[in-house]
Amino acid sequence: MESVKSSSFNSRMGRRLKSKSPQDFILELFVYVFLIVVTVATIYPFLNVLAISFNDSVDTVRGGITIWPREFTFRNYDLIFTFGGLITGFKISVLRTVIGTVAGLFSGSMLAYTLSRSDFRARRFISTFLAITMYVSGGLIPGFILMKNLHLIDTFAVYILPGLVSAFNVFVIRSFIDGLPYALQESAKLDGANDFTIYWRVILPLCKPALATVALFLAVGQWNSWFDTYLFNGSNESLTTLQYELMKILQSTTTTATNSQDAANMAQRMQQVSPESVKMAITIIVTVPILVVYPFLQKYFVKGMTLGAVKS
Repeated sequence: MESVKSSSFNSRMGRRLKSKSPQDFILELFVYVFLIVVTVATIYPFLNVLAISFNDSVDTVRGGITIWPREFTFRNYDLIFTFGGLITGFKISVLRTVIGTVAGLFSGSMLAYTLSRSDFRARRFISTFLAITMYVSGGLIPGFILMKNLHLIDTFAVYILPGLVSAFNVFVIRSFIDGLPYALQESAKLDGANDFTIYWRVILPLCKPALATVALFLAVGQWNSWFDTYLFNGSNESLTTLQYELMKILQSTTTTATNSQDAANMAQRMQQVSPESVKMAITIIVTVPILVVYPFLQKYFVKGMTLGAVKS
């Protein structure tokens, strides 16, 4: 039986190979070579950063590091984690990422569902208003004054409330909802469901690809954000974020200390690491959490990006 299957497979492959012309072979070869080049160009920079972060700083100054460290060491990471505030910053960054992503998903999806309803009279006005916000903003100083007047300075809420609604995310989710059969909502209404029940039990389960796409956007934005910490909570050590603390570490390795004790500590640290090594180690620390989360959202992310871009 196995021999029959093997011969049948070989015969099919033989016919397939015979049916291909030289042009087909050249085209396939070009596609494979192109994909290999793209893969190498995508992976190599990350492997290079990883190698430098684990390489001895003195040796790194010589250059020539590719994808493998010449002198392996954990000293770069040891130095980073000796700075105070990283634990608190990590907790606040995780907390703001989780809360900000969940809150942004619900607020954005509820607004997107409302704008997808043809019976909502203010649909065109609100959609136009949201589109304008994508191109025009109040600026840094008016934004700071607004946060101050809302009493959000030195509070955790300043990380969440300003980013509850993103026009781009709303349009992505609304485009996905517009592609769903409206008969689903009509049948739910016939069964006695109200608007919130339709949103919660009909729309949300069907919008998983779009929601996963938006969730990834929100999570990356919240995780990488540090400038809002600098503006609004820079003097509050209990509300610092990991990225803000890492930014301060990077600055401390590239600038001159202001007093003698700081200068002595800086000189001792600079004997152990170089700014380039610290920069690469910080890049890895910031990037790894997102790389861990992304594989779980990848299939939804690709589908959400393609289907969400069909209609506007």
